[in-house]
Parts: sequence; structure tokens; C-alpha cells
Amino acid sequence: MQAPHTTSETLDLLQRYESRNVLYRDPDGTWPIVWERASGCKVWDVEGREYLDLTAAFGVAAAGHANPAVVAAGQRQMETLLHAMGDVHPHRAKAMLLRRLSEITFEKWGAGPGKCILGSAGFESVEAALKTALMATGRSRIISFEGAYHGLGYGALTATHRGLFRNPFRPQLTEFADVVPFPSADNDLPTLRVRLATLLQRGVHGAILVEPIQARGGIRIPPAGFLSMLREVCDEHGALLILDEIYTGFGRTGAWFACEHESVVPDLICLGKALTGGFPLSACVGSARLMDRAWPASEGEAIHTSTFLGHPVGCAMACAQLDELNRLNLTALSKKRGDIALRRLQEISKIKGCFTARGIGLMLGLELRDIQGKPDGSRSIRVIKKLLQRGFILLPEGEHGEVISLTPPLTIEPVQLNQVADALEKTLGDEL
Repeated sequence: MQAPHTTSETLDLLQRYESRNVLYRDPDGTWPIVWERASGCKVWDVEGREYLDLTAAFGVAAAGHANPAVVAAGQRQMETLLHAMGDVHPHRAKAMLLRRLSEITFEKWGAGPGKCILGSAGFESVEAALKTALMATGRSRIISFEGAYHGLGYGALTATHRGLFRNPFRPQLTEFADVVPFPSADNDLPTLRVRLATLLQRGVHGAILVEPIQARGGIRIPPAGFLSMLREVCDEHGALLILDEIYTGFGRTGAWFACEHESVVPDLICLGKALTGGFPLSACVGSARLMDRAWPASEGEAIHTSTFLGHPVGCAMACAQLDELNRLNLTALSKKRGDIALRRLQEISKIKGCFTARGIGLMLGLELRDIQGKPDGSRSIRVIKKLLQRGFILLPEGEHGEVISLTPPLTIEPVQLNQVADALEKTLGDEL
């Protein structure tokens, strides 16, 4: 069969053969583009147009698209072992990756070795954490937060707050999550602490599940002391603290993991996205003490596994990705360049008065509101579409799409950040 050559041909083919409700196609033809190739911070579409990617493809390409060392590691692995047998007959790359994950988490945090359950998608790491919490505590309920996004598998979906994702499937969901407000200011913490303690005193909640920073919720950054308070409350009531760092992990916020900004050690940490730089792989990592308490030794059949568990190509790429993040010093660069970019966006905000800028590291958000102070998702999306036509790829976040997010590859150069800031200033100005 002949491959499609143009954007319209590709989209026509998808419209014919892909289920509805997957891809949005704007009737005016301005959205989406069709990616052909990507390198570093740049993307080219099938017509050869060049774009600056401010999304890192949902945060995945932390060390740049098609990072040569990561690609080479995947190619070498494919030449020798393309697939293994998950929980039955393992391979060396898996063992090496698990050791690395222990070293950069619980061992680095002084909590002894860590043990890991691998998956493919981020939601699988969340569901592995939920299962671990139940097995370890015997308590079936959890606490999650308003605005949370933990993935769309039925376990993770129960903890995901947004009705857009949950409401169509409520008849098949078993509700085991109590949802509490995500704090936005210091004075929210005392009330939240009382609410959490009241819930945990019932003795039925095994864990608190939280994103240190809500990404899809709108780059929502809680006040300092939030994670420390959660750690204390969990310790007081014998509950586990599960941190969903699928988006925030691997240098995105200017630290290897966002919990390190407060020196908080979770019981379980969920990882994905930037772990491999482009291959589907996720990880739930817990302290060895907890994991050994929760999970029985295998008697020949694992009770949590998958066909592609610990895929050799993904494991090899993940080890190379970790090496590149270290070699390029991307965590420090994320902090430095993120601070500069945030100051520039805040300056534009004061001049234009049209949005609020916030962020930490290279996890930045611009929240647009109308003159009544309501979330202005329609304007946000117009701006994003206009910027796409000017060669910049951005995404809307927040329940109403009112936040323009900037989560570029951590390899982005200052001049490129200035280019997008200039384009935002002009485009936002045109919208006033």
C-alpha cells in the first residue's frame, strides 16, 4: 500500500481507519500537523516545515528528540535481542536498569535499596503503586487530589479527577478514592492537614497519591511545605505516600525529582515519560523493605506482569537516557534556563496584563483569564494555534485549556526560549 505523502492525505487515512475521539482535526485545516522527523528541539512536518517544540512530546524528549546516544543504544539492543519474556526469562538490560533506578532514588535518598515494577505506560506504574499500597497495608481506599491526572486505566482513572475522562465510564468504576483540594497558597495547608487527618483516622486509606506539581491540571505548583506535610500525615496514620513523578521526574523541575526540592522521601515513586526519551517504559519504585513486605515471592506465576514487562529495547534506551541527562548536566540547565524564561514571561505578563506566569525549572505555564476572571480556554487555544502557524508547538493544560504550557526538551538553548517568548508577547498582544 502506498504511504500518504501530505498532511491532508495522512489525516484522511486516519479519519477513515482510526476510532473517533482520538484525534481532533480542526475544520479550518490549521490543526494538527503531521510529524515526519524530529531532532533536538526541532520537529519537521511531512511538508518539510520546521517547528520549535515546546512540549518535548508530552515531556518525553528531555535529552532532545532522537538523542544520538539513546538511539544508538536502542539500535544495538534491537540487533541482539528485540524481545524477551518479562517475568519468565529476563535479560541483562533489565537488571542493569533496575539497579540504576534504585541508585538514583532510594539509595541516593539514604533510604536503602529500592525495588521496582516496570510497565509500559505511565498509568501502569500508578496502578502498580496502588496494588502495592493495598498489599502492604490491607487498606483498600486512597486519597487523591482535585485536578489530578494519573492516567486512564481503570485503577488510575479512579484517582484521576477530571470529569471529561471519568464520567463516561463511571458505571464500570469502583470508587475507592476520596478527593481533596489541591492547595494553591500557604494558608490552604492547615485546613488540608485537618481534612487528611480526619480521613486517615478512619483506618481505611492505604495511601495518598499526589503529583508534586500538577502538569495536565494546569502547571499547578503547591506551596512550599506541602509534600513535607503529606509525609508527616502519612507517617502519623500508617499510610503510604505515593508520588506520581511521571511528568516531573528526570530533571524537568530543576531537580532530578520534584520531591527533592523539599527533601521528601516517598514510599513509592511512579516514573515514565522522560525515562527512555521515546520508548514506552514506566516504573514504580519503592523501598526494598516496603516492596518485600507487600509482594510475596513468586511461585512460578507473577500476579502482576505483562507481555512487554521490562522490554529490552526500552531498558537499554533508559540506561542511555540516564547517562545523557548526567553528561549534559540537564538538571542544572533546566533550573538555570527555566528561571530566566520565567522572569521573561513574568515581565511580559506585567506589560500585557493578560496572563499569569508560573513555573519551576522547564515546567512553565501561562494562565489566561477573561475580564471577569474566568478561565479563558478559548483564547489560550487560539494563541496556541496561531503560534503553531508561526512554527512553535505548544499545548493547552488545565480543566478548561486555559493554561499554555511550556515543557521543552531540557536541551533547549536560551536563544530558542527568547524566540518563543517574543512570539508569545506578539501573539498575546494581538489577542487583546
